[in-house]
Amino acid sequence: MQGLVRVAAAVPHLHLGNVQRNVEEHLAKLREAAEKRASLVVFPELSLTGYTCGDLFFQQTLLHDVEEGLQTIISGMPEGLVTVVGAPLMVQGRLYNCAAVLTRGGMLGAVPKTYLPNNSEFYEKRWFHSDLRHIALWEDGSRTGEQRRRIFRSADGVTFGVELCEDLWSPLPPSTLLSLSGAEIIVNLSASNELIAKREYRQELIRQQSARCLCGYVYVSAGNGESTSDLVFSGHSMISCCGSTLRENSGYIDDDYLITADIDVERIRADRMKQQSFGDCAARFAVKTNGELLEESLLLPDSVAPDYRVPKHPFIPSDKAARQARCSQIFDMQAHALARRMAITGNRVVVGISGGLDSTLALLAACKAVDLLGLPRTNILGVTMPCFGTTDWTYQSALELMRTLGVTQKEVPIHEAVRLHFRDIGHDESDHSVTYENAQARERTQVLMDLANRFGGIVLGTGDLSEIALGWCTYNADHMSMYGVNSGVPKTLVRWVIQTASEREEFAQSRAVLQRILDTPISPELLPPDEKGNIAQQTEDLVGPYALHDFFLYYAVRFGYRPQKVFELCCMAFAEDFDRATILKWLKNFYRRFFTQQFKRNCMPDGVKIGSIALSPRGDWRMPSDAQSAAWLRECEEITL
Repeated sequence: MQGLVRVAAAVPHLHLGNVQRNVEEHLAKLREAAEKRASLVVFPELSLTGYTCGDLFFQQTLLHDVEEGLQTIISGMPEGLVTVVGAPLMVQGRLYNCAAVLTRGGMLGAVPKTYLPNNSEFYEKRWFHSDLRHIALWEDGSRTGEQRRRIFRSADGVTFGVELCEDLWSPLPPSTLLSLSGAEIIVNLSASNELIAKREYRQELIRQQSARCLCGYVYVSAGNGESTSDLVFSGHSMISCCGSTLRENSGYIDDDYLITADIDVERIRADRMKQQSFGDCAARFAVKTNGELLEESLLLPDSVAPDYRVPKHPFIPSDKAARQARCSQIFDMQAHALARRMAITGNRVVVGISGGLDSTLALLAACKAVDLLGLPRTNILGVTMPCFGTTDWTYQSALELMRTLGVTQKEVPIHEAVRLHFRDIGHDESDHSVTYENAQARERTQVLMDLANRFGGIVLGTGDLSEIALGWCTYNADHMSMYGVNSGVPKTLVRWVIQTASEREEFAQSRAVLQRILDTPISPELLPPDEKGNIAQQTEDLVGPYALHDFFLYYAVRFGYRPQKVFELCCMAFAEDFDRATILKWLKNFYRRFFTQQFKRNCMPDGVKIGSIALSPRGDWRMPSDAQSAAWLRECEEITL
C-alpha cells in the first residue's frame, strides 16, 4: 500500500489556563497516536492554553508556561511523529495565535493565524495580531519572522500546510494558496463554537475546500472543556480528501478522543496531474517555496496494515437512500439524453431484447424517453431474436417485459439465417468456437439495423461500461449502434438502476418480470442450454466477476494507480470474498483485455457520460489501439501472494 499518510485528529481533555496539565494530555494523545502508527498529529486551536482564556493571554505566567510546555512536548513526544499544536506566541513584541509544528528535533515553524474574527462572539483582535503576509515566524529557533515557509516537506516527499479556524471561512483561504504552492495535506487548528446547523455548514465547507484544492484536509476543533460562560464548543473533527469524508468524530458534543485516517497522497497527485485548471491556477498564484524540511517520514510503512476504507463497489453508494437517489438520477440522465437524440433522429427507436439486464435497462430508458417526449410507447420497437443459446426463461422474460411496457413487439428467430451463413463460410455448426458465437451476434445486429430502416428509427445500444472496458462485445455486432444509452453505467450498477426504476409508478405493471430478470444469471446466451434447458454459459465464469472488474476499472482509470496498488486495495475490499490468487488472476485478465480491446472503444458509438469514469474516445479515454500492456502485466507478475 504505497502513498498513504496516517493522520490523527486529537482533542485532549482541556484544563483551561493550566498549561502543565494540558502538556500532559497532549503527550498522552501523542503516545496513543504513535501506537496507532499515525505520523502527523493535529491538535485544536490554542490547545496548550484553551481558546477561551480571555485576557489571561496577556499574562506573562501563561506565556512563559507555553514556552516551557513546547519544550516539554518536544523532548517527551515519541520518535518519528510530527505534531501541530495550538499556542499563543510572542514575537517581536506582538502576540500571535499560532500553530506550532514540532518533532523530537525541535520546533520547525510556528504559523500564525491569518484572519482574526472580530465580530459577534469573537474578539480575537483584542489579544492577537493578524499575519496577513502568510509568514512562518520560526527559523532554527530564532524569532526573525519574514520567512515564507508555511509548507512543510517530509523526508519522503509529502508536503503539508497549516491554517487556523477563521482562515478557512475567508473568501481566499490560505489553504488555497498553500495547495497551489504544493501542499498536499492541509491541517486546520480550530476553535469553532457550536450553533444550530453550524456542524453541517462546517462539514460542507471542509469537504468543498478539500475538493477545490485537491488535497487532504485535517480539521480539529476545540472540545467541550472550553469555557461555557457564553458559548459551547463541540470538539468537531473531520478528515477529508478530495471532497470525501474519511473520518469524523461521532459525538455531537465531544471531548477527549483521537481519530485517525489514512490519506492517499497518490490520489491527490493523480487528480492534480489530470486537472489542468488546478495547474493553471498554480502557475498564476503559487508562492515559490522549498518548504521546511523534516527529518521524519510521513508515509505509512508497507509493514503496517492500512486504516483505509475501501468499498467493494466504488460505483455504488452503500447507504440505501443515497443509492436510490443516485440510481434515480442516472436513469433520468439516460432518459433525457436519449429523448434529445430521438427528437433529432425521428422519435423512434429499435431495441434488441434478450431478457437480460442490459437490454432491460435500455428498454426502460427508452420508455421513459418517449414518455418525456409525449409520444406513445409504440414508437419503440422491441425485437427478440432467439437462437441456439436462448433459454425459455429469458425468452419468456423478454416477451413479458415488452408486453407489460406496451412497446411494439417483433420476434425474429435467427437460427436458419445463421445456419445459412455457416454454410456460406464453411463453418461446422457443431464447432462452438468464437465464430459460432459471433455469427449470432452479428446476425442480430444486421436484423436490428435493417428493421430500424423500416421502422424509421435508430438502433439503441445496450452494452454497459464494464463490457466496453473489457471489450466483452462482438466487433461490429453488439459493439455497434446509433446510441449507447448504457455506455456510462458499470455492470455492478445496472441491476440497481433497474431495481430503482422498477419502483416507479410508470413501471408498476412490469415489476414482476423485472424482478425475474434481476434474478437471471448474466450470460450472452450464445452456446446451447444444458440438458435441463438452463443457461450453460455464464459470463463471469469466462471473463471474471464484474465486481472485481469494476473495482479494477475505477482505480486503474480514475487515479492511474499501479497494478500493485490496485491489487492490494482489492484484497482489502474483498478479503471475505476472494483469495489473493483469484484476485490476481482476474487483475491480469483485466489489464490484458483492457489494452487489447481498445480498438473497439476507438470506434464506439455516441453515448451519455454518467459518472467520473467514461471510455469514449471523444472524451475521457484516448489511447492508441496498439499500446502495449507489457509494463502493467510485468508488474502483475511481480506481485507476491
